[in-house]
Amino acid sequence: MPTPDFILELRKHIGNALLWLPGTTAVVLRPGPRGDQVLCVKRSDNGAWTPICGIVEPGEDPHLAAVREAKEEAGVEIEIERLVWVSPTGLMQYDNGDQNDYLDHTYRARWVSGEAHVGDDESVEVGWFDLDALPKPMSEIQRRRIGVAVGNPPEVLLGVQAAKDFLGD
Repeated sequence: MPTPDFILELRKHIGNALLWLPGTTAVVLRPGPRGDQVLCVKRSDNGAWTPICGIVEPGEDPHLAAVREAKEEAGVEIEIERLVWVSPTGLMQYDNGDQNDYLDHTYRARWVSGEAHVGDDESVEVGWFDLDALPKPMSEIQRRRIGVAVGNPPEVLLGVQAAKDFLGD
C-alpha cells in the first residue's frame, strides 16, 4: 500500500504542507554464509535502497506496523527482537511536493519465514545483503539504522546524536 488513506484525506485539506508522522523501520536480519545478512528493498519512487520502512497507521502499535510492512513490502514473516533507536528523520520532500517528517522507531528484527520478493508497488527489487556489501544508493540515515540494529545497543538510543555516538561517526 503506497500512501495510507488517512494521509490522502489529510492532504485534501492541507495540500503539501509539512506533516509530522510516526514511522517504523524493521532491520530484518538472517544468518548467511558469511555472517548476518540484512533485507533491503529498492524503492520505486527514487531508486534508493532501504531496510523495511513504513508509516504507522492511526491506532497501530509501531512494532506491529514493522511486522505488517515486512509482509506487505517483501512477503516475509518477521519477529521483532527489540526497539533499538527512536529519532526524527528530518524533512523529506517528495516529487509531488508533499513534505513529511517522521518520528522513526527502528527495530532489530529476525526473519522467520517466507521467500523475499517484491510485494507491492512501493519497491522494484528486494534482496538479502551481507553487512559489508550493502546496496547503493542508500542514504546515510538508512545505513545508520542498519548499523544501530546490528550493533544492538544495550539501551534504546534516543535521537540522532546518540546513534552517531554509538556508531562512532
